[in-house]
Amino acid sequence: MLLETDFNKKTLSAIAFVSLAAVGAALMSQHLLGMLPCAWCIFQRLLFILIAVVAFLGAMVDHRVVRRTALIITLLLSVAGIAAAWHQWTVAAESFSCDQTLADRIVVGSGLDAALPWLFGIYATCMDAAVSVLGLDFAVWSLLLYAVFAVASLVALRTSKMN
Repeated sequence: MLLETDFNKKTLSAIAFVSLAAVGAALMSQHLLGMLPCAWCIFQRLLFILIAVVAFLGAMVDHRVVRRTALIITLLLSVAGIAAAWHQWTVAAESFSCDQTLADRIVVGSGLDAALPWLFGIYATCMDAAVSVLGLDFAVWSLLLYAVFAVASLVALRTSKMN
């Protein structure tokens, strides 16, 4: 039981850390390199922050049910991130505007873009925000991270179920 709890804590801690690192990389790209984000970029940024918060809280609370719940929520948010990144890469990047898309309505409707424009401001169209880094589109990097989080969550859930 101790081994399972420790593994889940380490998994959640790693997910929280990498999620915040992804947001940090996005902010550096935006503010230092001038890569302006679109609505789908910002929506994925929001998902990374939510994943980090849930994973961090799950890692900090030493209770099996709380950790399993955090892993399940992390898994669900990761799947939402995969869908968002896939949509951005395959559909939105070909569109002239992200205006009134699901991502735009969530970010603008929440008021986050006005409250924290340095973090959640939408400054580009999806087509303009389609940028490659090391040969892969930014959205693909996000998709890969979300997939890693989903697999890590599933492995941790499976490990705790077997014990």
